[in-house]
Parts: sequence; C-alpha cells; structure tokens
Amino acid sequence: MNIFIVGPMGSGKSTVGKIISDELFLTFHDTDEEIENRTGASIDWIFDLEGEEGFRKRETKILDELAQLNSIVLSTGGGIILSDKNRDTLSSRGTVFYLATPISVQLERTSKDKDRPLLKNGDPETILKELHETREELYESVADYVVSTENLTSQEVAAEIIKLVKNYG
Repeated sequence: MNIFIVGPMGSGKSTVGKIISDELFLTFHDTDEEIENRTGASIDWIFDLEGEEGFRKRETKILDELAQLNSIVLSTGGGIILSDKNRDTLSSRGTVFYLATPISVQLERTSKDKDRPLLKNGDPETILKELHETREELYESVADYVVSTENLTSQEVAAEIIKLVKNYG
C-alpha cells in the first residue's frame, strides 16, 4: 500500500503525510526533501540555477524511484502533477489523495516561508490563484480521493485519509 499526497503549496501535504505515516507505521518520504538531501541544495537554489524545467526533471526522477517502494506515504511538490508521466506513475503505484485547500489558507501558510520560488516574483495571491486555475483539474484527474482541508487541522485531515484508507484501501 502506497499513499501519495498531492495538492498546492501550503495545503499541508508534508505535515499530514508525517502524521499518516506515524499512525499507519509506513515510511514517510517527501519529494522536495529528497531532492534537497540528494543535491545538498535548496529547492529555491535549484530553481535559480536550473530553472523550473531542471527542477521538474529532478522531481520526476525522484518520483520514479520512490514510487517503486512499497508501504510508503509520499508527499509531493505542488507541481508534480504537471507531467503526464508523473500523473501516470502516481495513479499506477498507489492511492492518491488531493488536499483541496482554499487560496486564503495557502496565503496564510506560505506568507512566512521565503523558500517558495514560484512566489518570489509577484503578488503571492495572484500567483496562487493562477496556479490553482492551471493545476486544479490535474489534481482532480489524478486523485482517487479529494479531501477538503478547509477549517480542518492537519490531524483532522490525516484522520480523514486514514479512515478512507482503512474503509476502502
């Protein structure tokens, strides 16, 4: 059983993923953390040096490797669903949960984080809205389950996912 968590930046993917992995005794992985650990560089720095295209290539490679594992919880970067190949990998190797998150919550959660390369050059609210418009359909297309995070704590979102896994997994 693999659990893959997708959603926009600030949706709580990493926090929720860690809670689920602890509760279900599964190994937790995060694609962004894995990229940073292997390169010794921040995502922000990779974006500056290689651009988004270079980062996305690294992301696909990491996803390919991690999706071969079993009994994992994987939190992904917000843009991982942009690639057809990545969506196919996610769909074929595990159960995908999309954390649907209001723009206001994303804004609040990302406002203190300076390591968000896509939010560096412009108004964060406008950028988050544009990302939502281009990515929402892709998140929904790959998701086995859509979990709304609105007015829920990370613990409550994780509990909802755990319930779905136990009832339908």
